[in-house]
Amino acid sequence: MLIVISPSKGQDFTGEVEYKKVTIPGLLEHSKILIKDLKKYDTVKIQNLMQVSENIARLNTARFKEFKTPFNHKNAKPAFFAFKGDVYSGFAKEKYKAADLDYAQKHLRIISGLYGLLRPMDLIQPYRLEMKTRLKNPRGDNLYQFWGSIITNELNTALTKHKQKYLVNLASNEYFKSVKPKELKADILNINFKEIKNDKARVVAVFAKRARGLMSDYILRNRIQSPEDIKKIKTAGYKYSQEQSNANNLVFTRPQP
Repeated sequence: MLIVISPSKGQDFTGEVEYKKVTIPGLLEHSKILIKDLKKYDTVKIQNLMQVSENIARLNTARFKEFKTPFNHKNAKPAFFAFKGDVYSGFAKEKYKAADLDYAQKHLRIISGLYGLLRPMDLIQPYRLEMKTRLKNPRGDNLYQFWGSIITNELNTALTKHKQKYLVNLASNEYFKSVKPKELKADILNINFKEIKNDKARVVAVFAKRARGLMSDYILRNRIQSPEDIKKIKTAGYKYSQEQSNANNLVFTRPQP
């Protein structure tokens, strides 16, 4: 069983990570192709491309220009510890021992606009490049065209090491669109979180993001290996709704706070 989640725009590269079994992103050579073009962009062009403020554009223009390899402990940080935000606040990172991080390395993947697919302990440098960005590149007009089947192929390679051929989708639609379901050699389990208010169930983005992190954290730290065991999970008031679910779409609901 393999879990996929989205990255985060928020990142923290301060502090050191005690766990030293870090890895290099498997698709870094593809990332370098994107970086080569992005290094040519000035602040105005980055601002127009990303539709962000001038300050954010200036920050990311500098990040692209400063990007360099090889990655090491001084210029990069493991993705699992670098990303912060709603999804990543759901992980109890302070409770992760070496065995938990080893397990996460095998069972968790982060889809990324720049890096394609990351393992938790893959070193990354600061960046912002959402998957939906319409960045013209040598392979097309956007990042979905750039990555093509590459991310799916990488997932298939990882899945060959798993007995339970399930891909647990806890990523946002923006990022999961980079996966080609028909080419994936596994059953997909889409997991959604809904809030109940006035007898109606709806997705509230800010709550759903944190819930994805909480669910991922629970699956990893409790070594969950089957859809039936996922259905038994109760976290942050959410519980499995059989009425709203089907074989490939598991819905968890709770009264809206």
